[in-house]
Amino acid sequence: MAYPTVSAPYGLKPVNLIGGQVFAGATRLMQIASGYATSIFYGDLVQRVAAGTIEKDTGTTTATPCGVFLGVQFTNGSTGQVQQQQYYPASQAIASGSKIFAVVADDPDTLFQMAVVSGTTTISGVGISAIGNNGTLVQNAGSTTSGNSAVALLDSTAVTATLPIRIIDVVRDTATAADNFPEVIVKINATMHQYNNSTGI
Repeated sequence: MAYPTVSAPYGLKPVNLIGGQVFAGATRLMQIASGYATSIFYGDLVQRVAAGTIEKDTGTTTATPCGVFLGVQFTNGSTGQVQQQQYYPASQAIASGSKIFAVVADDPDTLFQMAVVSGTTTISGVGISAIGNNGTLVQNAGSTTSGNSAVALLDSTAVTATLPIRIIDVVRDTATAADNFPEVIVKINATMHQYNNSTGI
């Protein structure tokens, strides 16, 4: 029996960079439009939009993200206090004249750990032959209690160039069988990352 057990998806969690380089927590502050009506959770993919702000990337087979959301800061419109929290609540009211800033891991070389599902939130797994393949995202709703994403990777992988996630490795510590791995190490597929898109937004 593997330990620890992977019980549910948790989004994309940064672990290091290509080549084994350390992820030192380097992030970029990116603005969210005031009143943006979709919640964004820790571990969700986000993308730049034409207004210069970011929004949650809800794509599954065609996501084109600029990075992964790791938190938010804003001045609360009711209390006037600066808040830093795990997730952005939809349609957040902010103080007049203030802005909402997301914390985003946007380095195209960042590697993330994520869970594999058979559909929605049912944990599944892939074999070692999935390494090097591309994968499809499963867009589950995040938790307003923990603030964490529930985005996952579908267990059916392919060599399709336009799929948004590249599988770099499997997580062996949580294997449930000799060749079944419920967690993988991934990166945003180079051709789908907004920073590598030659045409821009």
